[in-house]
Amino acid sequence: MINIAVLGTGKIIPEAIEAIQKSKKFKIAVIWARPHSRDKAQALADQFNIERISTDIDEILNDESISFVYIGLVNSVHFEYAKKCLDAGKNVIVEKPFTVTLAEAKELADIAIAKKLYIFEAITNLHMPNFHAVQDALNQIGEIKFVQANYSQYSSRYDDYKAGEVAPAFNPEMYGGALRDLNVYNINLVTKLFGLPRRVNFTANRGFNGVDTSGILVLVYEKFIASCIAAKDSESPSYFLIQGDNGYIKVDGAPNVFKAVEIRIRGEKTKRFNKNKFENRMVHEFVEFAKIFEKGDYEEMTRCLQTSLDVVKIVDACSKN
Repeated sequence: MINIAVLGTGKIIPEAIEAIQKSKKFKIAVIWARPHSRDKAQALADQFNIERISTDIDEILNDESISFVYIGLVNSVHFEYAKKCLDAGKNVIVEKPFTVTLAEAKELADIAIAKKLYIFEAITNLHMPNFHAVQDALNQIGEIKFVQANYSQYSSRYDDYKAGEVAPAFNPEMYGGALRDLNVYNINLVTKLFGLPRRVNFTANRGFNGVDTSGILVLVYEKFIASCIAAKDSESPSYFLIQGDNGYIKVDGAPNVFKAVEIRIRGEKTKRFNKNKFENRMVHEFVEFAKIFEKGDYEEMTRCLQTSLDVVKIVDACSKN
């Protein structure tokens, strides 16, 4: 078992803790929280039978028994805490989005590689058996003509936002918004499969404080176009669709869950499957991270890291549109 510390007490943390425990690869040694969230940390520790909580980040960074740190904090501090952990010699799993600027992402990558540490972005869909099956089937559908991705989900915080109450998810100063919250899943899928595009164009619907409540990103490749839509202010069926001149691959539902794959090759019977093994969407990523670490497969880690860098580069470009 690999000892891991969990940083944060927010909405994603219970799901992450459950996934870490179900992976059966990591043991959660401690939950860290800021002092004002100590009671939340203790409640989580009680709920998931975790022995220790802490409000002192140095205590965790100096604990030689801890190999990994999972950072499940707000977007705006991903870089700060990831850097602290890397500087202290810890391997890192940082929740999406990886960082909020390309300069930050490059700095983390440089530190990790210089120290031969492992750093992963916790992006669920890229580590699922269904995604690997899509990768394997891609050459069957011929030359790619169009890619469509839509992750639209009416936010539970949007009504409060319309009333003037701004949570971090809708705070541009904390790098909230649909692009980094939802569309980042779409961008990761497209980028992992096809690499960097030739150019990008991002158009957003913006709220009263300038945050992107929904938007469409167009990625122009040499021979096809990909469109990535995300919305926190409205909802529609979510899906991921790759069209080729010999067939298509479609995944129904939210792109971060990535299940119910359909593959249609011209002249053949449609195939439908779900190869994912866990109900909790986050388990597969922790299983893969542990596998890469235990095998010492640093090349695979750097491939994952390059995808994260490419995605941040695209998101960075969107801020200039």
